[in-house]
Amino acid sequence: MNSLKTLIALVFITILPISTFADDTSQGSQTEIRDYSTFFDESLGDMQEEKEIAAEEGKKGILLMFEMDECPFCARMKKTVLNRSKVQDYYRKHFRIITVDIEGDLELTDFAGKDTTQKVFSLEQFRVRATPVFQFLDLEGKPIKNGRLTGASKDADEFMMLGKYIVEGANEEMPFIRYKRKQKKG
Repeated sequence: MNSLKTLIALVFITILPISTFADDTSQGSQTEIRDYSTFFDESLGDMQEEKEIAAEEGKKGILLMFEMDECPFCARMKKTVLNRSKVQDYYRKHFRIITVDIEGDLELTDFAGKDTTQKVFSLEQFRVRATPVFQFLDLEGKPIKNGRLTGASKDADEFMMLGKYIVEGANEEMPFIRYKRKQKKG
């Protein structure tokens, strides 16, 4: 009986750590899986304050993720990309990350200090109609050149490449599609 308990304990000890990691097949490495919500910074909806926090923390800029309920591509990004430790660590190091519900009636203060709602902010200031949209902004709250991804990325590696594209400043030289081709030829 004691040996059966020992065997069961050994099986759990062996399987438990594996269940918290996913195989990142494109690079053959193990990536820790986290709750996707830890990708985002907590925000009270004051975009002027978000600019200040990003600057104080030495970030490259702000990343807005425009989303909506019942968006299958948003859900896919959260379950397969935004929950990866390497993605979370890299993006949180370089960007203040805020989520915005394009159908939301929650009030927020935009980058100019004007009170509005998430819905109006999304549509009127960023022309977001479909989701997800990832919009990179500088520390003044202005869109970064070539800093917008509409739709889901192919995988975590492509999303990491997008972050590096912005951080390294390659967005000033070329569109993301050309950067991707160049990186793959490498």
